Amino acid sequence: MNATTQQEIANLSDRAAEVRLNVMLGKPISEFTEIDKPKISIFGLGYVGAVSAACFCDLGHEVIGVDPDPKKVEHINKGESPIVENRLPELLGNANKLDLLTATQNAVAAVLETDITFVSVGTPSSPDGSCDTAYLQQASMQIGEAIKFKETYHLVMYRSTVPPKTTQDVMIPIIESVSGKKCGIDFGVAFNPEFLRESTAIDDFYAPPKTVIGASDDKAAKVAASLYEGNVEGEIIQTSIEAAEFVKYVDNTWHALKVVFGNEIGRVCKAMDVDSHEVMSIFCKDTKLNLSPYYLMPGFAYGGSCLPKDTRGINHLATSLGVNIPVIKNIMKSNETHIAHAKSMIEMMPGKRVGFLGITFKAGTDDLRESPAVELVKQLSDDDYKMKIFDPNFTPTPLHDTDHTQTKMNDVGTMLSTMSTKDGMSLLTDCDMLVITHNDESFKEIIKKAKGNMPVIDLVRMEKTLTSPEQISGICW
Repeated sequence: MNATTQQEIANLSDRAAEVRLNVMLGKPISEFTEIDKPKISIFGLGYVGAVSAACFCDLGHEVIGVDPDPKKVEHINKGESPIVENRLPELLGNANKLDLLTATQNAVAAVLETDITFVSVGTPSSPDGSCDTAYLQQASMQIGEAIKFKETYHLVMYRSTVPPKTTQDVMIPIIESVSGKKCGIDFGVAFNPEFLRESTAIDDFYAPPKTVIGASDDKAAKVAASLYEGNVEGEIIQTSIEAAEFVKYVDNTWHALKVVFGNEIGRVCKAMDVDSHEVMSIFCKDTKLNLSPYYLMPGFAYGGSCLPKDTRGINHLATSLGVNIPVIKNIMKSNETHIAHAKSMIEMMPGKRVGFLGITFKAGTDDLRESPAVELVKQLSDDDYKMKIFDPNFTPTPLHDTDHTQTKMNDVGTMLSTMSTKDGMSLLTDCDMLVITHNDESFKEIIKKAKGNMPVIDLVRMEKTLTSPEQISGICW
């Protein structure tokens, strides 16, 4: 072995060094691998496909890339990168030297020669903003055509970003129709969203924030997970196909929101001659509330003495400075829309007598300031609904000002007092429905007895053991 070859081996990643070394020494893969690694075909040799192909080869898999573009196929077959990405040319060159990676335009042949197919084709936006799945459907037809002739189990793993239920309602039926075979029996399907950032994609492949696998059946889930177990960092999360599809949309929307939020704060800071990076650096140090799961679980609207007041305050500040902050400006409108949504759920139920479990702005406090439950009660009162309230923490005095227009609401205390009861069980006989606004342990027995007798609208998601889809309606679930 010459010095150049030795240096090449020294530069290889630790994960696949042994595989490459033995291949270079002329040993068949079957002699030195614990088990035969599944062969992989990858549809789409763009950013995700090319990086995935290189990394799976880096792990010792034989990979066949599929793309209708002859130039991409030519690049891959020469061991050249079709895109600019750090470390990708090196990995593709190594894969080419070891004969682990080839590319073709023949999609059916690629599926026939492999065990697992990844689909990473483009899903661009249509003119109306919807997701264009034309390339995905074409790939699914080609995969189905190949599976028709296969006698062995084949796993199809979609990675292209799509709306929830696309895989289940569109892709799987195409494969079944073309192949004449049944998903979950003859072949499996998984949705495996990618979290690769351009310029750091190789590192992200091996150290992703999470690995998410939504599968059609247990076998598909097991085979899909085996590709990553022991090879990538972080948690491997197995879930439904629909949740796996949706999480990618949520991730990217959240990232976009963070960028816009940071920029809006930056514009306000600059108008005040305040260092925006210093402000946001301090903001980001709070991983208990700011950069955390806190406040991100779907539920009822926000309220209390701080969030409404300070959101209005920063909007007023920006307006006075002539700074346009449309995202922050619409936070309050979104919150109001959520209260309106809760009201519409109540209006869909029979009867006009509503029992509220909780009235303060959140459980464990007597603070009524800007309580969304109070606002909901006010709106329902205006529409001639009759309310009864059970909240162990409710005290009508002293009444905090709850109206952001500064209109005194002394009459609200009187109104709530006439609705309040110390006997929560009385709601079961005096009301047509229950509305849960607090996740309070003391409410559980009331809800259990309500089941089977009256509708329950859950705004906070009490424990799942208490819920019945036929009877308890969740505001966001």
